[in-house]
Amino acid sequence: MDKETFYRSAYDGTKRFSQHDVQTANATGFGAAADDFMERGIDLNEQLIMNKPATFFFRMNSDAMEGVGIHAGDVLIVDRSIKAANGKIIIAAVNGELLIRRYWQQFNKAMLCAENKKYADVELNEFSEFQTWGVVTCVIHLLDPALIAFNRK
Repeated sequence: MDKETFYRSAYDGTKRFSQHDVQTANATGFGAAADDFMERGIDLNEQLIMNKPATFFFRMNSDAMEGVGIHAGDVLIVDRSIKAANGKIIIAAVNGELLIRRYWQQFNKAMLCAENKKYADVELNEFSEFQTWGVVTCVIHLLDPALIAFNRK
């Protein structure tokens, strides 16, 4: 049987470093007492991204998922390696249109459900062109709209 080859990202994050690898300098020659408890900074790539080569960012451009706390302008972290399963929020291309919806499947019937009553559910049938782009794993939501770094028009 052939051996499978797995590829991964060249970036390993900072997990290989410990607090003792961080260089400190002190003019007196003695280390500060707090240096023993110094921690490295938080790397959001390590915390929020499980599979870097299969992950991309997506900006929400609709209010269809406000019921679950995803608002227009939020940044979604999407993992393409996770299979769409019942109840997961996915990004899907349906008949040429990108939708972010909750995926539901019962027996031979599949639906994409919005979390806002203004939007109707999308029933997937044999005539629908349907392709899953990935599963939403995280939402980055700014609390102060003044912090948004891009210019909305």
